[in-house]
Amino acid sequence: MRSGRGMLTFVGLGLYDEEDVSVKGLACIRGARHLYVETYTSRLTGTTVGKLEECYGRPVIPVGREEIEQRPGDILDRAEKEDVVLLCGGDPMVSTTHADLRLRAAARGIATRIIHGASIASAVCGLTGLQNYRFGKSCSLPYPVKGWFPVTPLSAIRSNLSRDLHTLVYLDITPDRCMTVGEGIGLLEEMARREGVDPPAYYAGIARAGSAEPRVAAGPGHVLKRVDFGPPLHILVVPAALHEIEREYLEVFAKP
Repeated sequence: MRSGRGMLTFVGLGLYDEEDVSVKGLACIRGARHLYVETYTSRLTGTTVGKLEECYGRPVIPVGREEIEQRPGDILDRAEKEDVVLLCGGDPMVSTTHADLRLRAAARGIATRIIHGASIASAVCGLTGLQNYRFGKSCSLPYPVKGWFPVTPLSAIRSNLSRDLHTLVYLDITPDRCMTVGEGIGLLEEMARREGVDPPAYYAGIARAGSAEPRVAAGPGHVLKRVDFGPPLHILVVPAALHEIEREYLEVFAKP
C-alpha cells in the first residue's frame, strides 16, 4: 500500500554535463519539491552542482555513499509526503546502490519512478565500435590501499576472454581523484605479475564520453600508457578477438 502522496523519482543525467538530461527528466526535475544529486558512483565532469542549480532553477543537495546506503532516511521521509528526485550520472539503475534504495522505498510504501539517461555501458559501443552483444561481465577496478591489492578484476577479464567476450572496466572514483586509463592498465599489469599470468594484450580507453571532444584510443598497454587522455572521466575496455568491422572501426576512430 502506498504510504502517502509523495514519490521518489530516479532521473538519469546522462554522460557529461547539465545538457544531457532528457526533456522528460528535466520536466520532472522542475516539478519536484526536493532535488538530490548522487556524487560517488559517477560524476558529470562537464558541470558542477552550481551549474545544475542554474539550469534547473532549484537548489540541489549533493549526497554521497553514506547518505544513500546507510542513512537514506531524510530522502525517504520526504518522499513519503512530497515529490523527491534523485539525480544520477548515466542511467540510474546501472548501480546496485540505486536498486537498493528503490527497494527500501517500496518497503515503506513509497511510489517510485525511473527516467532513464544515456549510460556509459552503451556509449562505449558507439565510441569504440565494439558490438554490444559481445560484452561479458563488467568489473570495477579500485585503487589499492595499504594491505589490500585485489586481483578479482583480472579474473573477470580473463574469464570473459576465455569465452571471447569484451570486458568493460569501470575505473575508480574517489573524493580526491579519478583513475586514469594509464593507471588502470598499470594496475592490471601488476595483478598479472602477482598472479604469474600474462596481462591483457590489447585495450581501448575512453575519456569524457558524451562531451563534444571525447578521446578514444586503442592499442597495446605500453602504447596506451603513453597516451594523454586528458581530464576525467576515463573508462577502460579489454576487447576479445576483434571482428573485422570492430577492428576497422578502432583503426579509424581510436588511433593512439
